[in-house]
Order: sequence, then structure tokens, then C-alpha cells
Amino acid sequence: MTLTERLSHYEKLMRLDKPIGILLLLWPTLWAQWLASDGRPDWMILWIFVMGVVLMRSAGCVINDYADREIDPHVARTRERPLAAGKVSPKEALLLAAGLSLLAFLLILPLNTLVLKLSVVALFLAASYPFTKRFFAIPQAYLGIAFGFGIPMSYAALWGEVPLEAWILLAANVFWAVAYDTQYAMVDRVDDLKIGIKTSAITFGRFDLAAIAVCYAATLGLLGWIGQQRGMGVAFYGGLAVAAAIALYHMKLIRHRDPQQCFRAFLHNTWFGAAVFGGIALNFLLRSL
Repeated sequence: MTLTERLSHYEKLMRLDKPIGILLLLWPTLWAQWLASDGRPDWMILWIFVMGVVLMRSAGCVINDYADREIDPHVARTRERPLAAGKVSPKEALLLAAGLSLLAFLLILPLNTLVLKLSVVALFLAASYPFTKRFFAIPQAYLGIAFGFGIPMSYAALWGEVPLEAWILLAANVFWAVAYDTQYAMVDRVDDLKIGIKTSAITFGRFDLAAIAVCYAATLGLLGWIGQQRGMGVAFYGGLAVAAAIALYHMKLIRHRDPQQCFRAFLHNTWFGAAVFGGIALNFLLRSL
């Protein structure tokens, strides 16, 4: 195997060819960066967190494929992944994940002690999430915590503490993650039932659409509470209104539970996150004028 081929397999293993996961991890981090800084982010800290998102999402994908290396060959959508197809060895995958995690840790060394402590929790969440599909009925909730842990870390970096607002924002992200990752899980529901792993799509069963709708509503409700507590203006609530319209569009896409449409809705969730961020950023921009 040539070096170019090996690097191509590593790229696919890290999902760098599919940036949706980076975006779903990035948006809640950006929400927190802008809220915690009142719209005036520290650009060095912001750069550290953006790079950290890319590295930890990549490491999480590698760990996920390592954990699922015996499962992925039996799922149509995942059987061609590098580990499942035998193009990358399990040892290579572990070394790659370790290297990415180390780089992410080196990035945050200039930040305060609280951020360093929280990074240990973040690493544990990222490494353990793939294994929750064996025993946890709704692993998507655990994913939401893992994907949203840039929120308390952002507040810790900028405030030196993690206030209640950060935990409410994390809870909003958990509900959003359950909504979008249930859509994702609906794509593989038939295969997952055969294999015997647990997902929210299986747990919710015929109530899956209702559960997704409730999760979107909870996300928007918690974000609205934060806006009310912070005295946010029309721009912020305009962003939430756009996000609500996007959520309704997703509900329309998945109403027949067609796998292709469910996957389309999942991918489209980046616009939900972008709408929320747009409202937050525009609110602070208008306030500064």
C-alpha cells in the first residue's frame, strides 16, 4: 500500500471527507464562545477550540470504528469503512486516535487548570460513547453530552468557572443531538435490529417522530430560557424562529421514515445549528452598534 493510499484511508477513518460531524460539534461550541464572551470572543481561545473540535471529532470517529469493527461489516452503510473493510488495522486505528487526542490536549495547555480538568472528562466521553450502544437504550443522549462538552469548556476558558447557563446550554445540545441522531439511526434501524445494538430509533419505536419533535421543542425552549435570562433581543429570537422552521422541515422529510429522507434530514441539521448561532452573533453585533 502506498503512502497516499494509506493517508486516504486515514482521512476516511477520521471522516474528514464527511464534515457534517465537525459542524454538529462546532455549532454548540460557537454558541458557547459567543454567549460566554458577550459577542466578543477571544480569537486565540476561539482558534484553539475550533482546532480542538476538528481533532476530537476525528479521534472520536476512529474510536467509534474501532469499537464497531465487528459490527460495521454487517451494516450496508458502513461495511466499506477502512477498519470494517480491513484496509486499516485495529492497532493503526488506536495509534491514530491516541495521536489526535494528544494533539488536542497540547492545544489547550495554554488555558487554565479547569479547562485541562474538563478535557479529561471530554476525552472519556468521546472514547466511551461508541460502547454505550451495547447497553444504553438512548446512546444518542450520551453523544449529546460528548458533542456538547465544548460548551462547559468554553465557559471555563473564558470565565474560569462553569455557570448554570453553560449546563442549560449543554442540556439543549443533548436534546438536539437526540433529535438529529435519531434521524440518523432511523437509516440503519433494520440492520441494527438484526445485530442487536441499541439506538434511540429502536427504543422510541413507533413514537420516534413524536420523540424527535419533543426534542426539538425542548432544545428551542431551553435556548429561549437562556435568551430570556440574558435579555437577548429580536435577532436572537429570530434565529430561534428560523431554527424552528428548519425543525418543522425535518419533520416533514422524515414523516414516512424513508431512510434516504431521514439521512437528508440528519445532514440538514447543520442549518439548525447555524440559525441558532446566527441569532446569537447578530444579537451581540446589533447591541454593539
